[in-house]
Amino acid sequence: MTTRISAAGLTQSTPTDSTPDHIGTDTVHEEHKIDSAAIDSTSNKSVSRRTLVWPLRIITVLAAIGLWHLLAASDAVLWLHFDVIPTPADVASAWWDRLHAGEYYLDLGQSLIRIGTGFALAAAIGIPLGIALGRSTLAEGTLGALTELARPIPAIALVPIAILVFPSDEGGMVFITFIAALFPIVVSTRHAVRALPTIWEESVRTMGGTRRDVVWRVILPGITPGVFGGLSVGIGVSWICLISAEMISGRLGVGYRTWQSYTVVDYPGVFVGMFTIAALGAVTSGAIELIGRRVTRWLPRGDHR
Repeated sequence: MTTRISAAGLTQSTPTDSTPDHIGTDTVHEEHKIDSAAIDSTSNKSVSRRTLVWPLRIITVLAAIGLWHLLAASDAVLWLHFDVIPTPADVASAWWDRLHAGEYYLDLGQSLIRIGTGFALAAAIGIPLGIALGRSTLAEGTLGALTELARPIPAIALVPIAILVFPSDEGGMVFITFIAALFPIVVSTRHAVRALPTIWEESVRTMGGTRRDVVWRVILPGITPGVFGGLSVGIGVSWICLISAEMISGRLGVGYRTWQSYTVVDYPGVFVGMFTIAALGAVTSGAIELIGRRVTRWLPRGDHR
């Protein structure tokens, strides 16, 4: 407050814009306390949710195994015939025997080589192709038309063509794996490119950036989350089609061994093959998601991440 003398000789008090130092300091301290409390609350919620996830997962899996054992051990015949299903103990025993057999690891290695080769080719071709389809009118009019025509065809439907065209079964199965992963990667990359705000590219251009700067500083960082989404989907589809191809024309591999177990009525062996496929799919998909989270660590994450 300031005091001045008016024309009538009376004193008047008028407010000023200045604020006492101790009031401003107290306000800053209070805001800091509120922000710290909010951060601590969010951190505690995140930790509590993470600590609950794994126990819930373990309990769910154990409950499913318990129900499976109950139905299989009691030879239950409801709408489904559980009397022909092996118990979890039978499957565990068969899996233990497989783990001590050399052919099990030979099958694992063969399937991993096929999936790795096909998926790597799909990523190397699919990401640049998706970028081209998203940015080039010429590419969209030529390659885009062929992509849209071929995309609805299931990869497993190409097995007879692959057997006829490729000189070896190995090349045909790698081709099936490649096609299965290619289209999810291409489509995800194309959509990610088209979803980029145009103002980002315009800002780089305004500051004198070249086309190379746009690619490296705008397009690639901007589409990375979408690309890894396509990679995650592609690896899952690849496993589905690879196992089917191995069942049809393979001589080695997890799918081939699973089908052989079925033909000799080795039902525990069939379940061993199924769970092996599930483990391989979970490990490879989880690895891609982990790499994606590390590469895109700048993205905001929810509490469940």
